[in-house]
Amino acid sequence: MIYIGSHISSSGGYEAMCKNAQSLDADTFAFFTRNPRGGAAKDISEEDVKRFLERTAKLQFGPIVAHAPYTMNLCSSKPETREFGIKMLADDLARMEYTPGNYYNFHPGSHTGQGTEKGIALITDALNRTLTADMHTTVLLETMAGKGSEVGGTFEELRAVIDGVILKEKIGVCFDTCHTWDSGYDIVGDPDSVLQKFDDIVGIDRLCAIHINDSKNSIGSHKDRHERIGFGMIGEEAMKRLVQHPLLQGKPFILETPNDDAGYRREISLIRSWMI
Repeated sequence: MIYIGSHISSSGGYEAMCKNAQSLDADTFAFFTRNPRGGAAKDISEEDVKRFLERTAKLQFGPIVAHAPYTMNLCSSKPETREFGIKMLADDLARMEYTPGNYYNFHPGSHTGQGTEKGIALITDALNRTLTADMHTTVLLETMAGKGSEVGGTFEELRAVIDGVILKEKIGVCFDTCHTWDSGYDIVGDPDSVLQKFDDIVGIDRLCAIHINDSKNSIGSHKDRHERIGFGMIGEEAMKRLVQHPLLQGKPFILETPNDDAGYRREISLIRSWMI
């Protein structure tokens, strides 16, 4: 079995997000910790969190997957952008302690012309400055499409980041199907080999969550354009094989497809029909 959900608006608070997920027949969800294009975060209500934790425990929800804002770039060539990102990361991880035992996912960043090696060094430095031994959140590096100067477009780049992190037990990976396909890994023709390669390089035990998205693009396009399940170049059958794959059972699958609530409800229902 897997847990399945979609991105949920965080504007109404934790309990409202849970209720929204319930309305979609989801048993997990993702949310942005703050405006995805900005830096402000809402105050957290402890009473709201308490009701949320009680509700998710009763409903046996799987782990939720928080998402960092897109403005967080830990390996920018601009020092002020990096420091802004580190402050955001530290603040988000402190806020995640209200809901312990969950995941915090982020795009590793864009090195903006400094080179991949320098970008990796800056990301690991930022993580080493912010991760703490007593935190109860696993931070997930997302597999990326490799567009422009993105770091994380190969499994080797993710491994290099992990190698530089001191508290390795606090680090995992979110496997985005659209990004991984767009970066050149054939999850349609040979998903077993892709997952084996991931295991050989990163370690399958670090694969904690999946963003399940179709892609508008052909393999290796490095473009990162999500599509609804079954309407893109990955296709419904390949998605079904991933949902049923033995190595991915028990993990949260998060939809980031271009949909409204009705569309997410349909896709969640479709994916549930595949579950083993």
